Amino acid sequence: MKMNTSDFWDLNYYNHPPLTEYMINLAERLLNVQLPGLFVELLKVQNGGFTKGFAFPMNEKAKWTGSYISLSELFGIVTDENIWTAQNILDSRYMAQEWGLPEKQILLAIDKGPRYITLDYRNGNIPSVRWIDLEYNEDIQIANSFEDFINGLVFQGKICR
Repeated sequence: MKMNTSDFWDLNYYNHPPLTEYMINLAERLLNVQLPGLFVELLKVQNGGFTKGFAFPMNEKAKWTGSYISLSELFGIVTDENIWTAQNILDSRYMAQEWGLPEKQILLAIDKGPRYITLDYRNGNIPSVRWIDLEYNEDIQIANSFEDFINGLVFQGKICR
């Protein structure tokens, strides 16, 4: 489905501030990446938080989730260290070191423990989207690009009956 960015977001639980060009530039500099345009576009509508409840159908089944990957949240960019949040891409390096994730991963979401949806920059400047499950030792490409990932989402209620 072609995602309408205004229909994507639900609750901004951590009250992330609106995204600014300064925040985007700082995040790209600190993470040493160029973020996908559609990702930035979504964050300009709401700077991270919970989604309206989507899932991405998998070609290769994951042990934990089966034939789909849930996307109930999407991390934002929070540069103010006084704002506590569990949904910040700037925590990617720390989390990667803490949990032993592969290099060059930007966290998009965490699913119940050591399971992550990431932007994977291991193969260059244009990231693919990956499912990394440390418990089951899975590292699965789920979309060639962030745009393919977002456009491949379906409302979770349609597939979880």
